[in-house]
Amino acid sequence: MIQRNYSLRDFNTFGIDVKAAAFAPFSSLSELKSIIAENKGELPLFILGGGSNILFTKDVDALVLRNELMGIETVGEESETVDIKVGAGEQWHSFVRYTVERGLGGIENLSLIPGSVGASPMQNIGAYGVEIKDTFVSLEAYHIEKQELHTFSAEACEFGYRESVFKRRHKGEYIIVSVTYRLQKAPQFNTAYGAIQSELEQMGVAKLSVGAISEAVINIRSSKLPNPKELGNAGSFFKNPVVSKEVYEKIAAVHPEMPHYPQADGTEKLAAGWLIEQAGWKGKRVGNCGVHAKQALVLVNYGGATGNEIYRLSQMVLDEVEEKFGVLLEREVNIL
Repeated sequence: MIQRNYSLRDFNTFGIDVKAAAFAPFSSLSELKSIIAENKGELPLFILGGGSNILFTKDVDALVLRNELMGIETVGEESETVDIKVGAGEQWHSFVRYTVERGLGGIENLSLIPGSVGASPMQNIGAYGVEIKDTFVSLEAYHIEKQELHTFSAEACEFGYRESVFKRRHKGEYIIVSVTYRLQKAPQFNTAYGAIQSELEQMGVAKLSVGAISEAVINIRSSKLPNPKELGNAGSFFKNPVVSKEVYEKIAAVHPEMPHYPQADGTEKLAAGWLIEQAGWKGKRVGNCGVHAKQALVLVNYGGATGNEIYRLSQMVLDEVEEKFGVLLEREVNIL
């Protein structure tokens, strides 16, 4: 059922109180089709999943469709792998828990990432050396204009660093219905990135398992990242920048301690959080919002901040990092 002039405060993790011209949740493809038919093209459509990667700076003059398509099922199995199809409305961390409980490996490093399964391929979510493209098989998406269900392979999704075809060429054209992932029965563990290895040692883990790695990641994330239910945020607000070898060497000559990650093409990925911290923004508050004291990548709403206030804060951070290092950061969060 379509509801008018509907508050979206409870549907975005920043807790920004903006209103949608119209709002309707859907839990089946037939229900989605009925809602679109009822709208009769009067309002543009806006798809909302977990609301964990968006900053609302104004009211939404659209029919906001809340994706609540659920379900987890095994759709394929080989001697070493299991293919699992997941409804786009499922919470990402709930799905990770589902795989961990069954001892299936591949996405344990992505534990505790907020948001829905449907959003995971849109921006190729990643953490601690793993991205969803590493386990992605395919997705089903409903083409709004053609009213058809299309299947996308990994190649068709054109995955990049926090990128996919759904954020660019096909933006707003499709509604992701389900995603299929291929998990390993005999997991290959990835503990080299970040503080996972030291956290495992601190936990006293003698034998590696997907459960132990998931718990380590949860511990690390919980110690650094604020709970959106307690302090409004959208996780990492900025992407880690990739720069040329020349730019990296110029900065490293002054800051040899700077974290960096060599890329296959000869470029260098830098740690945006480190750059922001060196620019003096970690823990800094501006009015009702600020940069989190434990993780400089995270912007937080201390209560009552508008989306425009948070956006202006992000611009101040961008400007000072560029001035100090000559590196222009890019926002990871979608701005509306």
